[in-house]
Amino acid sequence: MSANPSQPSVATLDRRGSRGQLGEAEVRVFVDAVVHYFQQVGGDGATVRAAFLADDQLSAPTSDYTGLITVSGAYVGSVYFSAPSLLLRQLLMTMKERASHDSYLDAVGEIANTIAGNARRHFTEKLEISVPVAFAGPAVDIRTAVRARPLVLTVEWRALQAIVVIDVAAA
Repeated sequence: MSANPSQPSVATLDRRGSRGQLGEAEVRVFVDAVVHYFQQVGGDGATVRAAFLADDQLSAPTSDYTGLITVSGAYVGSVYFSAPSLLLRQLLMTMKERASHDSYLDAVGEIANTIAGNARRHFTEKLEISVPVAFAGPAVDIRTAVRARPLVLTVEWRALQAIVVIDVAAA
């Protein structure tokens, strides 16, 4: 990862040692995609404040609105972005868009799609991504599908926090 002290190293969380695990370089693709999205769209780069493995056999955390992308091909699993309505409202205001329930759903779907799309460019066309699925409220039905403990990135933008959950492994 980078030498930037505000960006945590995930090397201790996810080494390439076992088959199917994402290595640091692969995780960096997702981190960079989130930071770049907020820089481009929101004017200020986001900061990844923490990277940790979700608890065993529990669903990973979610917030008010969640956008989910499933991946298949050389890698399988899902990536989702979840954020509170306040962060989404601030983002939409920055983009000069009207804040509403529907625009929040569109925003989390777009962010999840952008993150997965950037990953697809890195992993090549061998990584197929679905259209985003977006929903409001706690995502209690999202369960880890590929990894016993998916990687969770805590993202901060303008003092507001969101999460990115990476439940992806090599097929």
